[in-house]
Amino acid sequence: MSAIQINCPHCFATNRLPSERLADNPNCGRCKNHLFVGKPLELNAGNVASTIEKNDIPVLVDCWAPWCGPCQSFAPVFEQLAAQSEPYLRCAKLNTEAVPDVAQDWGIRSIPTLILFKDGREVERVSGAMPLPQLKAWLVQVGAFN
Repeated sequence: MSAIQINCPHCFATNRLPSERLADNPNCGRCKNHLFVGKPLELNAGNVASTIEKNDIPVLVDCWAPWCGPCQSFAPVFEQLAAQSEPYLRCAKLNTEAVPDVAQDWGIRSIPTLILFKDGREVERVSGAMPLPQLKAWLVQVGAFN
């Protein structure tokens, strides 16, 4: 049995649990809320580092802005992905207008941009909105799902 780290989307505590228990709807040891909620986590300056660095599952970040039409049309697709892919992929959203320092650090030049992180490091990125089947195919191609 191998233990993995999962960051709580509510209190941001790092939880260790057996990988075999991922699909058992585990709760946070600190706040007792569900570790997986089936919707994207909103990133901010206070939780971005722990979300990216403290999850042993891949983290897919949608970098977007409220004024962006393609971002708005892509949002429901990303919501569907989150509902279908947890607990094997953590989905998160970064509002580039609200957290410009992170967007600048990540070199976001167009939106929407999707960045896949594994083990705290960026491994792939793609820009532009896409339908759910194409998004899932891209995730399989880049190894987000084993």
